[in-house]
Amino acid sequence: MSDTQSDGRRPVFAAERRQRILELVRANGAVSLRELAQAVHSSEVTVRRDLRALESEGLLNRHHGGATLPGELSREAGYAHKVSMESAEKAAIADLAAALVEDGDAIVIGPGTTTQEFARRLTRHSELAVVTNSLLVAQMLAASRVEVMLTGGTLRGSILALVGSAAEHSLAGLRVRRAFISGNGLTAERGLSTPNMQVAGVDRALAAAAEEVVVLADHTKVGVDTMVQTVPPDRIDHLVTDDAAPRDVLDELSGRGVRLHVAQF
Repeated sequence: MSDTQSDGRRPVFAAERRQRILELVRANGAVSLRELAQAVHSSEVTVRRDLRALESEGLLNRHHGGATLPGELSREAGYAHKVSMESAEKAAIADLAAALVEDGDAIVIGPGTTTQEFARRLTRHSELAVVTNSLLVAQMLAASRVEVMLTGGTLRGSILALVGSAAEHSLAGLRVRRAFISGNGLTAERGLSTPNMQVAGVDRALAAAAEEVVVLADHTKVGVDTMVQTVPPDRIDHLVTDDAAPRDVLDELSGRGVRLHVAQF
């Protein structure tokens, strides 16, 4: 079985195509359906069929909008890996999210490469208070006129963020307008999730401190479920994502009352 290429490339046989898909997923941990289709020069329909076949052999896990390696529910991608993924989408998401911040706001920001991009766009504000457990967010705002408060806690080097009971306790009793947080997965059934329990604990504390929760998640995270739930879907007020996110998941989230902000490409 092969796909005939309309642009003159030789046909790609299923076995070869599936081997290439496996290599991509093994190299990256998680890859979107769109990226896989582009990489193997095939339609998304064909790649979905390949993913079903590879999943049936136990070689990967199939999700809405992409695939991960078996065990990815408990695997936490490091900062170096995250920063290289979906940079254009992250920038567009950050632009949309920044429109939800006004002078005079007090907000909390969680860790992540997307929230780091979001923080970059806040430097124009002169009357803004930010509480964060992310060293990257704090560094991004250090030269601005934004008031920045870091939580305490233990440094988790893989994501350059402060976690643990000290971080959670420093957020107790805090009340801000909005929390801007990310994660490793977002589904309509469980909401936001992450593979690490310490990270999850601080994310919950960040969300609990806010009147509204804003989730920043590019399409590779939408429809993906990881081990530890951080914010249930009925606690998410806004989702900022990109237009490659699976439409059925977005529709389900919208039906649960989540306000969608979708960056167009």
